[in-house]
Amino acid sequence: MRSVKIPIEKNKEYEINIDNLGSNGEGIGRIDGFAVFVEGALPGERVFTKIVKVAKSYAYGKLLHIIQKSPDRVEPKCPYFKYCGGCQLQHLAYEEQLNYKTQLVKDALERIGNLDHVKVLQTIGMDEPWKYRNKAQFPVGLIKDRLALGFYAPRSHNLINIDLCPIQHDIINRVTELVRRFIQTYHIPVYQESTHTGIIRHVVTRVGFRSNQLMVILVTNGELPRKKEFVSIIREGLPAVTSIIQNYQAERTNVVLGRKNQTLWGSDYIMDAIGDLKFKISPLSFYQINPIQTETLYNKTLEYADLTGRETVIDAYCGIGTISLFLARKAARIYGVEVIPQAIEDAKENARINGIENAEFLTGESEAVIPRLSKLGVKADVVVVDPPRKGCDERLLQTIVDMSPKRMVYVSCNPATLARDLKYMAEHGYQVDEVQPVDMFPQTAHVETVVLMSRKDK
Repeated sequence: MRSVKIPIEKNKEYEINIDNLGSNGEGIGRIDGFAVFVEGALPGERVFTKIVKVAKSYAYGKLLHIIQKSPDRVEPKCPYFKYCGGCQLQHLAYEEQLNYKTQLVKDALERIGNLDHVKVLQTIGMDEPWKYRNKAQFPVGLIKDRLALGFYAPRSHNLINIDLCPIQHDIINRVTELVRRFIQTYHIPVYQESTHTGIIRHVVTRVGFRSNQLMVILVTNGELPRKKEFVSIIREGLPAVTSIIQNYQAERTNVVLGRKNQTLWGSDYIMDAIGDLKFKISPLSFYQINPIQTETLYNKTLEYADLTGRETVIDAYCGIGTISLFLARKAARIYGVEVIPQAIEDAKENARINGIENAEFLTGESEAVIPRLSKLGVKADVVVVDPPRKGCDERLLQTIVDMSPKRMVYVSCNPATLARDLKYMAEHGYQVDEVQPVDMFPQTAHVETVVLMSRKDK
């Protein structure tokens, strides 16, 4: 077999027209039909690029110069945009970000799911697509022996020192300023990944947009010296603080939070609200990071579930019960299933706080728990799934098929795994009725999607 000649060489420079955006927000152009990905380039632009990596069917280029600029290019709001890995689309006008995300979902459904004629609605955006994050995780380290606190550069663990992040709630930026002061005043050793030494690894902040409650979590590689002084600095600088937590993470791992927490001051949790429902959020709880768009997302989920008050609903990957409790007021019975025990305890507590008595929460893998419910005579009319980025386990999808609910509502944070799972369901008796992308993460290439599926008439 003759090998195909690659028309470009590494370290050489080329002019290229950008035609599209990739799934990570990078510009895509072609040289003699050979795909080249160029970070920072936009469709409609002609750019000068240096090839930095060549693979069998594609290459990566570094943007050197824009020869012809797109009319959709805007000035990024963040001075760290070119270096930080947190955002990918600040240079693209917001309306075009929404168009891109709609197309991203369509392309995944067609290419991966073989779903060509699905109704995909326009992505629902935000009136103000800044300062929307209620949670931040800042790694702490050293750059040339100087304290650094910020985010990692794309596809690396090279730390970028950041003073201000425009997609975070204002109070989160104030937290990082105070932690810097604590570290520098008391000479606290910060974590060095290469040697697994030092104390402070991450600063994690959670804020309730509706409650105005604030949790500050210091993630440490062992015991924290000067705990009283740390509490004093945070309390004096942030009178609104509700909870100050030390989290222990002594493993050599990229997982930010360990399983052990110590409350240094205040409450073990904060409260927040979505709509008129209140939620208790502990350090390890999963809670959507954009509370404004979360309400939009959950209202669409409720609309697709189409509940009349007589239905039994199963919510797989229920977390702390946010979607379950949203649905419970319109259903006869809700069963929430989650593998993390602490999340289930939080879900039960959230049901109690909101006076909801028709929701039952069960610990375990959904693909194991749901068949047990079926054997006990539970038959779901509607199943809701909100899995992590890896999507649903195939055993869960088969379990849902076997249970044969009338409707399935799929909430996804990854168009690729969503398309894969929808393809499976389409091959096993379900049709995709409608797809609604929601922009939960403005300025980034990520998109959340809600999908309604219904059982085909046999």
